[in-house]
Amino acid sequence: MSSEVPPGREHLYINVEPAEHPVAAAQEADASDAAQRYTRCIIRGPLFGIAAQEEGGGHRWQVLAPVTCGYPQDARDRLNSALWFRAKDDTDDRAVRREFLAAVARLETETVDEVTAAGTRYRVVRCEEIVYSDGDGPEPPRPTDPEPVVRDWELGTRDPEIDLGFVIDHIAAASVMEASERLALMGLHYRSPRYPAAVRADSRRALRTHAGTVLLPTGYRVLERTATGWQPASAVLPSPHAARRALVHILTWLWPATSALQGAELPEARRAGYERAAAEFRAAGDANAARLDDGRELRLVRMRRLVRIGPDGPEGPRPSDEEENGEGPTRIHPAMDEDGTITYED
Repeated sequence: MSSEVPPGREHLYINVEPAEHPVAAAQEADASDAAQRYTRCIIRGPLFGIAAQEEGGGHRWQVLAPVTCGYPQDARDRLNSALWFRAKDDTDDRAVRREFLAAVARLETETVDEVTAAGTRYRVVRCEEIVYSDGDGPEPPRPTDPEPVVRDWELGTRDPEIDLGFVIDHIAAASVMEASERLALMGLHYRSPRYPAAVRADSRRALRTHAGTVLLPTGYRVLERTATGWQPASAVLPSPHAARRALVHILTWLWPATSALQGAELPEARRAGYERAAAEFRAAGDANAARLDDGRELRLVRMRRLVRIGPDGPEGPRPSDEEENGEGPTRIHPAMDEDGTITYED
């Protein structure tokens, strides 16, 4: 990238640095092979999270809450909670605490996607979750995708947050394949008439207002094949093994528990079939799919998340983005004063 970037155009530049480390070179080769095989790009829909820009931080935005929320209000509520705890735990300065609490008060009563407190801008950021596919279905994890050092199968294992420490920085160096992917996705938008007209219009408008692109860390999901396509069976997870662990727990715990809650215990033969499929999947080590005796199919899928960038940073929620029914701004935590005294109500 040129060292002299025209002001206001920085978000349109991509800084490319060829991979030199052998591991990075292997990942580049993997990405090149995948780009030739998985040529279809499917938009799964938007996800939302929180990013912060420190005073004087330039164009860099630090992700504070993973960009995995299904609705904008979920992310606003996370921001509400994060700022309340900053007021409670991160300062003894009454003036700073007042700023945090003023931002919390706004988030309790207004539908706002950005607030400023103590010199830091906090923004709800939006990404598009996408998956690449070929004639056989969605792309699975790649051989060079990073895995945790210890691969355990315990239900209570807490994986690192997927976006932990990630900085949205469109000028940061990118590999050749990542730069190519970002360039190819610049024109991505909703086109199908099955989307509402307002959604399509907002998507086209974003091509102008937020023309730049940044890719968040790769995520992984368990998807289930249904009559209408592939549907999520898990959250967005940070590694292929985390998704494999989730698949085993779907079969051995989630589906049986869900059936019981719905008042329909799984037949013993079906439960045994699920447990057998889970055991075979686990024994296979790096398997990416499980096909069950009752015809159901679960598959590990590699997900990409694209943040659009404008002159003022990452894109926030669009007017046409859906909210969960009945959800809006609300008080989440007890009242606190500038001295940090918390008042609990009955």
